[in-house]
Amino acid sequence: MENSGNQGKIKLTQFSRGAGCGCKISPTVLEEILHSQFAFPDKHLLVGNNSKDDAAVYDLGNGNALISTTDFFMPIVDDAFDFGQIASANAISDIYAMGGKPILAIALLGWPVEKLPASLAKEVMEGARKICAKAGITLAGGHSIDSAEPFFGLSVNGLAAIENLKKNNTSKEGDFLFLTKPVGVGILSTAQKRNVLKEEDLKILIDQLTTLNSIGEELGKIKGVSAMTDTTGFGLAGHLIEMTEGSDLSVEINYSRLCLCENVKGYLAQRIVPDATYRNWNSYSKKISFEKGVDVMEAFSILPDPQTNGGLLIAVNPNSVEEVQQVLTQNGLERFAEPIGKFIAKDEKIIHVLN
Repeated sequence: MENSGNQGKIKLTQFSRGAGCGCKISPTVLEEILHSQFAFPDKHLLVGNNSKDDAAVYDLGNGNALISTTDFFMPIVDDAFDFGQIASANAISDIYAMGGKPILAIALLGWPVEKLPASLAKEVMEGARKICAKAGITLAGGHSIDSAEPFFGLSVNGLAAIENLKKNNTSKEGDFLFLTKPVGVGILSTAQKRNVLKEEDLKILIDQLTTLNSIGEELGKIKGVSAMTDTTGFGLAGHLIEMTEGSDLSVEINYSRLCLCENVKGYLAQRIVPDATYRNWNSYSKKISFEKGVDVMEAFSILPDPQTNGGLLIAVNPNSVEEVQQVLTQNGLERFAEPIGKFIAKDEKIIHVLN
């Protein structure tokens, strides 16, 4: 099924306060919510709330692990079919970020039935089915409610050999850092919501948001990949801080090596920045330093820009860099085959932004 366009020119982003992963609760507030004195000990739980990883992981006892995740949000684009694709690709990404293979999905749908026609919700589901088919999995069921604002997402299960499992807090000093997609989709999606996004840039936005991070399954099989995560609502800086703090390290990133979404700077010149950018920046700005010569004003809008279905952040042992570069190139990601930074011993700042 092809994108059928907006039925009756209804623009979904006008029915939601947030957009995509920009709907996320701020890192500071989330930490308060998740803090608990109650914990159920389970020796089979390999990854849970004790870390800030992408999914829960359960030891199946046969050398394999079950990876379980869920993700949903309010519309990031106006078209219902595209919204279904994007929300699904974003949810499935958590499985790939753990080095796993997705096997099953169920849908989570909230729909304001008195405001929006059911036919649009059907388009959302069709978009989801298309992405699940690309990932080789079944959309097997789900749950729906009548909600004040539209939202959609998936609960996804996956599998991985335990030896191939990748966490986000196991980087090593000296590891090189790779990122597999451009940054800036939060800015482009905000431009759409403000009705100033050019048609050619909308295509760029949709193409990136619907691209599966399936390379993660292949990267999981490389022993020299020390850690991996995906970039979503906390922005590149936020997820890199989770990755680095969890590993008790600091990291240097070369700002000039970051790939930005095409034409993002033009929208920045118009002061188009998501509200979540400021929320993110206020949560972790004290953990970041800038080398003299870095365009700090631009970096302020780029590093905390909330990503949806963003690229994989990969920590790679120096001895495995060539192998990872080969995998990236073979999968059409040669643009991202050069590292954007390096993990270093922990010091007073978590992220050092270099030229």
